Amino acid sequence: MLTRLEEMSGQACWYAVHTRSNFEQRVAGELGRKGFESYLPAYEETHQWRDRKKQVAVPLFPGYLFVRFVDSQELRLPVLRATGVVRILGNGGMIEAVPDEQVEAVQGLLRSKVPCHAHPFLREGVRVRVKRGALQDLEGTLVRFKNRARLVISVALIGQSVAAEVDVRDVEPVGNRRPRQVAA
Repeated sequence: MLTRLEEMSGQACWYAVHTRSNFEQRVAGELGRKGFESYLPAYEETHQWRDRKKQVAVPLFPGYLFVRFVDSQELRLPVLRATGVVRILGNGGMIEAVPDEQVEAVQGLLRSKVPCHAHPFLREGVRVRVKRGALQDLEGTLVRFKNRARLVISVALIGQSVAAEVDVRDVEPVGNRRPRQVAA
């Protein structure tokens, strides 16, 4: 549902909003009360306590939600001032719209009720660690080749590499951490 100002001024787009930890629902509610259309993708998960089990809505992308509005100073400011909002995502100091097709794809997946869960965003060329299997704990670079994923381990000093096929579900991105110190 678009506000009157949005209807008069142009095309509304989806924007990704970064929130404080565990503030996603609070931000979505506040933005809704301010007249903004927001979308917080969530899936049901069973949480168990000592005395009971309960179905809980868990954000699919923790710390993020989508808000639809026409980008203008008058509309951007109330979004940024909502309690728990950290920033609207973008590049080079400019906010950037999320393509409608991507939001619609997430909505369609969640509507289908097919079991799903969050997965690390993996790009070709990213440094990864194998989580399970025969190559567990090995680190290398993820490469795709005709719908297959490969882990490439390189020895820079000699300019040589070796590759092995891996299931993309078995790898996780390697965080920014300091390289291990090797004893001389």
